[in-house]
Amino acid sequence: MTRAPRPRDLGIAPGILPPGPSNSLTDVPGVRVGHRTLHHHDAEQPVRTGVTVVVPAPGSLFRAKPAAGLEVANGFGKAAGLSQIAELGVLETPLALTNTLGVGSAFEGLVRHALDGHPEIGTTTGTVNPAVFECNDGWLNDIRGLHVRPDHVLDALKAASEGPVQEGAVGAGTGMVAFGWKAGIGSGSRLVDAGDGTRFTVGALVLANFGLADDLTVLGVPVGRTLTPHQAREQAEFARGAGSCVVLIATDAPADARQLRRMAKRATVGLARTGGIVQHGSGEYALAWSTTHRVPHRPPGPVRPASALAEDGPLIDLFFRAAAEATEEAVIASLFAARPVTGVRGHHAPALPADRIADLVHHPASVELRGTPHPPT
Repeated sequence: MTRAPRPRDLGIAPGILPPGPSNSLTDVPGVRVGHRTLHHHDAEQPVRTGVTVVVPAPGSLFRAKPAAGLEVANGFGKAAGLSQIAELGVLETPLALTNTLGVGSAFEGLVRHALDGHPEIGTTTGTVNPAVFECNDGWLNDIRGLHVRPDHVLDALKAASEGPVQEGAVGAGTGMVAFGWKAGIGSGSRLVDAGDGTRFTVGALVLANFGLADDLTVLGVPVGRTLTPHQAREQAEFARGAGSCVVLIATDAPADARQLRRMAKRATVGLARTGGIVQHGSGEYALAWSTTHRVPHRPPGPVRPASALAEDGPLIDLFFRAAAEATEEAVIASLFAARPVTGVRGHHAPALPADRIADLVHHPASVELRGTPHPPT
């Protein structure tokens, strides 16, 4: 199958910072991504779901925990493990993405993975805090069938690699829809020059399942007002109450948990640039972590030395910009990569016409401006 064009293939390059070599989350050294896609019929019900896992850093995450910061823009979600991340500022397992009713199975899969590699968990030390994020894929998937199982998480972990991230309707993105079009997994990255010969990478991965059809915006051009498909309008009421977007941001900079939360906040800037408005029924979660700022499970003494980014100069703003730009591009990439999918009750999510989008972006005078698509009542 021919690879779908990525945004930059068609001259769509959000922001001003340069991307990394593969323009994806895995440009951050040591980060790996794997998918397990479930796309079949089971008991006459279309299964359009899956699991995506992100291994956030090399080595044992439990014994050397990556510093992390969490931002919840709207908490209409059923994620697991977030309260401990917010409290302690660290990760200690891979990250799993799946559908809303698959959170329990994904949690168990991560627990099994942690127990297999750490005999001390639950015996000579405490338990473990798996981190699971979700979006509702019930527009296309038989979500009541509970098709995601713990073994699917283990399969995705085995498939995890440092290569370019597979995007679109794969893994957790199999049944996701954004702005009325088929979407799912997308990724992007940015390089940050510290000015002293040091260069850092910021990468983003999104699970995109949010947004109203008319609101889709690419490089500031309101393309959704011209391209809204009939199916997108049928899906609009579903999108109003069952959206969500998960943004995962990695960096190799030695940022601490507080700084990483500040970076995670800037993911909302990237979502807004694509037309997201953080609706009441949409869960917007952003998590940022550092692959180089690690916290030992058993510290060697009562005081732990640590480094962090300077915030009294322009560098921190470059990281904020990188997080916003990489998130924006990742959302667009998720739409460009996704193939059309038909699911439960005949619901159909069409593929975004990438060539037409590029034409509208490069010739914005042809965009149809219809005004506010959903006026207040």
